[in-house]
Amino acid sequence: MAANSFFFLIIVFFVTIHFPSLSHASNHRQSTVELWCVAKNNADTNALQFALDWACGQGGANCRPIQPGGSCYDSADITRTASYAFNDYYLKHGLTDDTCNFDNTAALTSLNPSHGSCKFQSSSSVRNNGSSPGLNPASGDLNGGGGGDLVAVRVNLVAFFAVSFFFLLY
Repeated sequence: MAANSFFFLIIVFFVTIHFPSLSHASNHRQSTVELWCVAKNNADTNALQFALDWACGQGGANCRPIQPGGSCYDSADITRTASYAFNDYYLKHGLTDDTCNFDNTAALTSLNPSHGSCKFQSSSSVRNNGSSPGLNPASGDLNGGGGGDLVAVRVNLVAFFAVSFFFLLY
């Protein structure tokens, strides 16, 4: 009897590993996280200015809103000014960690940096226009890849151990 139970448990284990879509976890809707690329508060002012100049020049960011008269113009706050340029560059160039670095003066945040009439587009707004992949927070994969299957395997492993425990008691 114990040999039959053990054989059954091995079959259940391999089915749960090889067919993760059988669990409810892989059928859930994956949500997206809005991200913005912003200047770090503790970044050196000279380094921020250099990165801002690069983003608005060679980097090709849209810096019109941070020019005098623009909705995001703030001559007194280089962190806010650089944040707008960094975020625009990030949205245009692939939504990766590399496109939000600027010589380590920038970082990703889930806190909306918009203020007053200055509105920052988020990664979600770019994705909704079809220009970029989604973000999957469950997998930690900023390219929207395969995290759901990993969650499903974990759920199936829990189910496997629960069934195993039941058969050991029986």
